Amino acid sequence: MSADCRSSNTLRAPYRVCLAQTLSEPEQQTSASLLGLLPAACVANVQLNDEVLETSFIHIKGIVDGRGLACPMPLLKTKVALRNVAIGDSLYVVATDPNSQADITAFCRQAQQAGADNGLLLVVNQATHKDTYKNPDQAFADTAPAMPFDTIYHFIITKTDSN
Repeated sequence: MSADCRSSNTLRAPYRVCLAQTLSEPEQQTSASLLGLLPAACVANVQLNDEVLETSFIHIKGIVDGRGLACPMPLLKTKVALRNVAIGDSLYVVATDPNSQADITAFCRQAQQAGADNGLLLVVNQATHKDTYKNPDQAFADTAPAMPFDTIYHFIITKTDSN
């Protein structure tokens, strides 16, 4: 399965992202750094606070840093973190295990099809590869400088009201 930018009905790539003030400063810095690895055609603008009320922004209220974790931990951490995300808000997930891409994609698709009270929309499903990083050390500067991952999988999941 190839990774690509996916768009919802109201948002189109390149996405504009707003990081919530409820994220800690290290979480904001890590998120901004990792989002900076994505191509400009996918994410073009990252704001470091959630005072932006425009609906054209993806509002990220949480992050799951699954770098270095083996399957199924990134998915399990994602499921737990989604409990704290309100309808209309998003969760940013990064992982390095290739199985995460299939797991998280299937989980979001299943939640959307199940007709649950809260659906999940996988807005971004993108892989970045070490050889394409603008600055390879940037991906590791905040949390794991000694762990040069070859590929990082990025997901932005928005909780939707499926009713």
